[in-house]
Amino acid sequence: MPDAVLATAFTVLGFLPVLAANGVQLGRLPVHQAGQLAVLLALAQSLPLVIRRRWPALALAVVACAFAAYQLLGYPASFTSVGVLLALYSAGAHEATFRRELVVGATASYVVLAVALDGLGSPERPVDYVTFYLVLAACWGAGSLIRARGVRAGEHRREAADQAVQAERAHIARELREAVTQQVRGIVVQADAAHYLLPGQPGSVESGLTEISVTGRRALGELGYLLDVLDVPAGGARDRGDDPALTPAAAGLRDLVDQARLSGLPVDLIEKGEPEPMSARAELAAYRVVQEALTNAVKHAPGQVTLVEVRYGDGVSIEVTTEGPAVAPGPFLPGFGLTSLRERVVRCGGELKAGRRRGGGFSVRAWIPAETTP
Repeated sequence: MPDAVLATAFTVLGFLPVLAANGVQLGRLPVHQAGQLAVLLALAQSLPLVIRRRWPALALAVVACAFAAYQLLGYPASFTSVGVLLALYSAGAHEATFRRELVVGATASYVVLAVALDGLGSPERPVDYVTFYLVLAACWGAGSLIRARGVRAGEHRREAADQAVQAERAHIARELREAVTQQVRGIVVQADAAHYLLPGQPGSVESGLTEISVTGRRALGELGYLLDVLDVPAGGARDRGDDPALTPAAAGLRDLVDQARLSGLPVDLIEKGEPEPMSARAELAAYRVVQEALTNAVKHAPGQVTLVEVRYGDGVSIEVTTEGPAVAPGPFLPGFGLTSLRERVVRCGGELKAGRRRGGGFSVRAWIPAETTP
């Protein structure tokens, strides 16, 4: 539609008395009286601009042929002859397939036109033809520059989309690690314990098997939540961090502590203050902090006394401390779990610190505001 308006307006302007004689003229041959053929050639230099984006090579070919014929026949200057400059610009900006062929063909055609005009007695000098060719080349070059910018912008958009996909995959991988690993590890520990208790303590075995069932169901629930996230179409409205019904933090921190205790970790939970309403994303981040800290304690410091202290106020403050040599001597380098956890907390507007305690053991401290920004 914009090109149709441009072609129509350009054609109308080409026949206005004020602009009719102001156009591109090459050759300066003796002027012949304009007739019906001159009108048709003038229209052929403007109307094809309606397809300058859709078929730029075709538009350029028609306009250029009409321009050449108009100049060779020596018709009076016409404003519609400016169409050849617009057609060249459009071909440079929008033609994607025959770019090299167009350049070679247009150059060869221009040389033929210059030789023909010279043979018809044109007073133009070689420098005049070269100058006019440079003007034509500049129009093509301007269009090519615009096209190159568009191509680069498209590449940047594709790269950004690819990076977003990779970030999403990494995020889901972290979710799987944080959500399911601890649950499965607890199942393994409880199953092993039930195996040793089987001969003499059937009551304990029954309790252990019940806890295995509960833990397994919880792991399946979190895994189903993540798979449900993967099933959301691109551009969908669902945000996995903002739907309380889908947020695994709804299970509560006490469940995490009870599960770690059943895995053989002596752990207590202390809660101070009154919980305030928090965004689902902040609640999930707090849940993951405790989950990751307890997972590391079970894995790296089995049997060591662990304390989970949660203070509510303007957000939530969490400190998980584990006694004993939880970390080997030497510089502490956080692993993948703590690194991704810190990124999660920072995205919520909070902060997380983890490291070796001065008196031995290990601690994880985090503060998460109640409200988070997207």
